[in-house]
Amino acid sequence: MSHGPTRAKRILVPLVAVVVLLLVAGTVTTIVHSRDVGLAVTDLADGTPITPTGVDRVAITTADPADLAQVSVQVDGRPVEVDRAGGRLRLAGLDLAEGAHTLSARAPNPLPWMPDETVERTFTVDATPPAVVVEPAEASSPRGPLTVRGTADGADTVRLGDREVPVRDGKFEASLDAVPTALRVRADDRAGNTVEHDVAIKVTHPGMRAVHLSATAWATPELRDPVLALAREHRIDTVQLDIKDESGEIGYDSQVPLARQVGANRNYYDARAALDQLHGMGLRVVGRVVAFRDPVLGRASWESGARDRVTQDTSGAAWSAHYGEYSFTNFANTEVRDYNIAIAKEAAQLGFDDILYDYVRRPDGPLGRMAFPGLATTPEQSIVDFLRDSRAAVRPLGAYLGASVFGIAAHSPGDVAQDIPGMSPHVDYVAPMVYPSHWGPGEYGVGNPNAQPYDIVRPSVANFVELTRGSGAVVIPWLQAFSLGHHYGPGEIQAQVAATRDAGAPSFLLWNAACAYGDSGLEPA
Repeated sequence: MSHGPTRAKRILVPLVAVVVLLLVAGTVTTIVHSRDVGLAVTDLADGTPITPTGVDRVAITTADPADLAQVSVQVDGRPVEVDRAGGRLRLAGLDLAEGAHTLSARAPNPLPWMPDETVERTFTVDATPPAVVVEPAEASSPRGPLTVRGTADGADTVRLGDREVPVRDGKFEASLDAVPTALRVRADDRAGNTVEHDVAIKVTHPGMRAVHLSATAWATPELRDPVLALAREHRIDTVQLDIKDESGEIGYDSQVPLARQVGANRNYYDARAALDQLHGMGLRVVGRVVAFRDPVLGRASWESGARDRVTQDTSGAAWSAHYGEYSFTNFANTEVRDYNIAIAKEAAQLGFDDILYDYVRRPDGPLGRMAFPGLATTPEQSIVDFLRDSRAAVRPLGAYLGASVFGIAAHSPGDVAQDIPGMSPHVDYVAPMVYPSHWGPGEYGVGNPNAQPYDIVRPSVANFVELTRGSGAVVIPWLQAFSLGHHYGPGEIQAQVAATRDAGAPSFLLWNAACAYGDSGLEPA
């Protein structure tokens, strides 16, 4: 009798014979019929490696589950207990050491003259994941490219994010167009062992010599042209142009749905045209987004019944203090956070080089009198989380992220929920407002800070440099280019620039609410 071709390491044998008597042409003929039990091993190819937990998935089956009761199983020549359930036998709970092993399964034949059916597999238990080392990854710009390289001993495949890259001689290398804040590197071997690393991607900010321009100032030639003249003379290399300001107004025609819904757009300037002009001059452009001081969104939210978007007092009324009614939105509210991130993403897509948040904080004042609906952590941690989510959103679009902070946040973070060491790992730069006119007598040991710009700026900036050390963020302070209680001309501005440089932070942003910088005294770079 023929039973067809014999498979590797599997003997197909007849287990049941049925004798049928037929009368054929007046004679008795005996025909022996047989059937194959169909003994098989699943999830274990011969000669393959497997993890210790992978052994639990190995199953032994027969064509008819009833035949499983007669099957015996051995590993390395010794009988083992099996789990008989679900129409299969499983090697559950088997504790095998790393190395080579042999599995054999036998189904007895009820006919003594016929051989038993057997299946055998050799395999290797491998519990050791690949050893992965990723070289420090740094991109020259968030706009890429980013080269990632490293070693992956024992790996068969390596994935960088959602992209599989080749492994040759235990090494891998790939160039990525988008630059994330962190990259998940995953390596797998043939056995199924996996190892994952989240690798922080370093992108060092190039620095800047910048001045602030509001949206209306950009639309006013008398204010815009002197700033462009400073750029042509190489006195500045960056223009900070407002996107959303303290009034909650967006300077251009934003396509963010909520911005259009609440009437935030003002169309003071054409964003693409402004960016093309400034980039054409070789300038970088920082887009300032005033985050949580937003009376446009605040009023629209309160009047529409979405009151959880607004910072409140303990009686449930909108917080106002000296900011005005509905002025401070609720940083803990998901819709408020998403709104600001959507504006930041849109600006990055338009081509703004940086997104610089301002008012990325709670209102100043007694915390015990404020209520932030939905706040599930500390105000400081909530702000940190917002910055983390923001950078993850804008970094792949090619933009740096900065955060403007109070000067006093260096030694009093609870005042406005700005924890500098907590914030720094999630931004590319911290921009402390170290205006001399904003310090009280005696701060940093300076008797009259407003009249001693160098003396107050140097220690305060140095304090921020120390607090951000090792975080990957640089310090780019806001300097005073306005007079408040003391006249500020070229000498006072240059004293601050020198103090910043001497404190280890050579970049700066000049602030003048009137956007007039004709007497700044900035020297060509």
